Amino acid sequence: MPQTAAEKHRQAEVQQIITILNKWGIHTLEQLAALDKEQLGARLGPEAIRMWERANGQCNRVLKLVRPPESFEENFEFENEIETAQPLLFILRRFLEQLAIRLGAIYLVAKELALRITFTDKQVYERVFKIPQTTNDVDLLFRMLQTHLENFKSEYPIVAVALSAHPSRPAREQFGLFETTLRNPHQLAETLARLTALLGADRVGTPVLEETHRPDAFRLEPFTWQVGAIDLNRPKAVEPTSRIALRRFRPAVSASVLLDEQIPAHVRSAEIQGKVIEQRGPYLLSGNWWDEKSWISAEWNLQMENGELLRAHETDPPSQSYGVAGRTWKVDGIYD
Repeated sequence: MPQTAAEKHRQAEVQQIITILNKWGIHTLEQLAALDKEQLGARLGPEAIRMWERANGQCNRVLKLVRPPESFEENFEFENEIETAQPLLFILRRFLEQLAIRLGAIYLVAKELALRITFTDKQVYERVFKIPQTTNDVDLLFRMLQTHLENFKSEYPIVAVALSAHPSRPAREQFGLFETTLRNPHQLAETLARLTALLGADRVGTPVLEETHRPDAFRLEPFTWQVGAIDLNRPKAVEPTSRIALRRFRPAVSASVLLDEQIPAHVRSAEIQGKVIEQRGPYLLSGNWWDEKSWISAEWNLQMENGELLRAHETDPPSQSYGVAGRTWKVDGIYD
């Protein structure tokens, strides 16, 4: 480490005192210890007194304990290029065993794993594995890596591999009376990993509604299991005495609609058909007009002569006129 200005100044002062002592004929610690402390300090200053105290064993130099940062990483360079998963899995198993021993020795567990693979073309593949529940179980961690590498493919052979673990303290959580947790978080994570490898990351997850009025617009987010605490002081919402639900058709059923002065008068479809005795609408909806995902529809609530109440919509109607013959109609569902 580079010396500070104060250290350089002190070193220069000590060197100057040593030069003066040599001129006095003082060349050893024994000769320095035999001098009078008070006279030495009066002539050469406080630094000479500290040197005299160290020579007489009256000065304690406290050691500063510096702990090197912990690094939980293992890496290996193959002597020969590998093209199959078996040698790679063998090395990763050894890595996990070493990391588990080192983590357990200081009472820590693995929170996540980071895998880094280097290919012959100098490209590097990196992947971070979130561990559902912190653990040092080698078998569980190895199955997580093995599941991912079962469908892993690369254009170039592998020349090096590295695996690092992010440590944390063992998880301890106190659940409430009405709270629960997963019975086996690792088994769920392994199942999700296999589904992701089989179907693709964009087809596995938790559906989340999009911030739009477009019907059935949602996206998939990675699945997470979080137990939320129940707030017993939260005021209860006032429940309505009655409500009506829409039993949707998946997908919406194509229909043929007869219009009377641009108003639906008769509906014929595979699920329902008959005369319309009352209608409400149209409710014009649109969105995403600024990009290629633009959409527009006109919804109707229709009551049939047999008493059924259904919702239908006309897709892509003209902006100023609706109910035009030749447009596409679909029945979304029936109200219960």
